[in-house]
Amino acid sequence: MFADRLNNIAPFRVMEVLARAAELESLGHHVVHLEVGEPDFTTAAPIVAAGQKALDDGHTKYTQATGIPELRHEISVFYKKLGVEVSPERIVVTAGASGGLALLAALLLNPGDEMLITDPGYPCNEVFTMLAGGIPKPMVVSPNAGFQPRVEDVECVWTERTKGILLASPANPTGTMLERETMAQIANFVNTQDGFFILDEIYQGLVQTHTYKTGLQVTDQLFILNSFSKYFGMTGWRLGWVVVPEAAIDPITRLAQNLFICPSAPAQHAALAAFSADAIVVHESRAQAFEQRCARLLEGLTDLGFRIPVQPQGAFYLFVDVSHLGMGSQEFCRRLLDEYFVAVTPGADFGEHYADQYVRFAYTTSLSDIELALERIGTALEAWQ
Repeated sequence: MFADRLNNIAPFRVMEVLARAAELESLGHHVVHLEVGEPDFTTAAPIVAAGQKALDDGHTKYTQATGIPELRHEISVFYKKLGVEVSPERIVVTAGASGGLALLAALLLNPGDEMLITDPGYPCNEVFTMLAGGIPKPMVVSPNAGFQPRVEDVECVWTERTKGILLASPANPTGTMLERETMAQIANFVNTQDGFFILDEIYQGLVQTHTYKTGLQVTDQLFILNSFSKYFGMTGWRLGWVVVPEAAIDPITRLAQNLFICPSAPAQHAALAAFSADAIVVHESRAQAFEQRCARLLEGLTDLGFRIPVQPQGAFYLFVDVSHLGMGSQEFCRRLLDEYFVAVTPGADFGEHYADQYVRFAYTTSLSDIELALERIGTALEAWQ
């Protein structure tokens, strides 16, 4: 009755963790949420006000499939401030980064084409690949290389069926970034193979180590995937964008027209305010708060004996080795939630290679809740000895 592709789509475990946490909260327990990659801050007031005004002004109808011109212009100005010239015509506003990835997969993959993705990596990448008829090909990235591929890693797994690669910088679940030189090397290799290179930059702005502000500063041989969800704090508004080469403008426009009609009109008008001076002050303040949370959680978990082989350079995650506890990551996460009401995500959500060894901690909650989580984890470790 249902399509065969569903046999290859695993549950999104973090949502199962979130559902179990909600059950416990309904019973009166205070659960510390370190599982979901969603900022705990509400959308900045200037954006909310702009959204409300958009509704009052009647901006509730279809827009251009690629987004309203004013927003594409603002995104172009955003890149110019980063030192990169990107014409508004190359920018396609999408229904979240997920909508952008769906468009890119449909644009670039034929049935049977391989796309390289990382293991560990964002779990839904392989689903979008399969929906376009492509074959996701996981590429193991190790802590020794910062959980990012080197050009020789890409060369080793590239075959005649491989058409492109999808990388993230900063990455989920590790928070690490591609080195500038490595990105350039991979882009050059992919270009020699007449392939494509998608760079996921949805955590742009939430970067602690500023070697570059966008991959477009390193090479123009990229399809950029971005979002208003993370740095701009607009998760529920479901808005993102992609940057494509000029040759891709017409085909991706046709895909957007047919698959999505257009992104949310009120969300687009609200997002115009995301680039305002008042909103940027809020975004930057929150980015600094994430850095403080990262430092405290990193220190606290290390003091408790956890090994964190690679410190994050951005995003809001720690990828933590729990193998010394004598239990697998899923058991650790289940027991920590059920017995001590701290929710974290098992490594199985992000691939197979480190699935039972690592868990992801998202520092998307307050410092006070992080302190409470560390206290509860310490109590759990003592009880489990």
